[in-house]
Amino acid sequence: MLIEIDNRFDNIVDHSKGWRRISERGLALIKEFEGLRFKAYKCPAGVWTIGYGHTGGVQPDWVITQEVAERFLREDLFHAERSVGAYACIKLNDNQFAALVSFAFNVGVKNFESSQLLKLLNRGWYDQVPAQLMRWTKVHGVEMQGLVRRRAAEAGLWGE
Repeated sequence: MLIEIDNRFDNIVDHSKGWRRISERGLALIKEFEGLRFKAYKCPAGVWTIGYGHTGGVQPDWVITQEVAERFLREDLFHAERSVGAYACIKLNDNQFAALVSFAFNVGVKNFESSQLLKLLNRGWYDQVPAQLMRWTKVHGVEMQGLVRRRAAEAGLWGE
């Protein structure tokens, strides 16, 4: 089934209302690690996924276009950007913000919001973030090399 674009997020994705946007560098990191798939597939965690890691309501028979993949990514990033902006109560440079958005996008905003990483960061312990990122490399208890590489890239971006 080919999925068409709808307009349900046209107003909500207007970041001109004060939401901070991820940098192009952070966006490139997400796209690199998520990859782009036009047909629905099950990710290693067993969740139906499509596009650049979009999981919301995906059905096994979905097929999308590049345009739809970009739209899904913008919608999904909105939630990660908003979460980082709202819950990281300390000053972040663009690279730090991008690293956290990539992390929240990948692990889910609820996991980010309840993470030890965020608790330590909000205490001002910036230096703890890279080690905390590296704690999130497993799926169902199995270490995934793709997640190890992604967390290392996020930690590298954090430190720049």
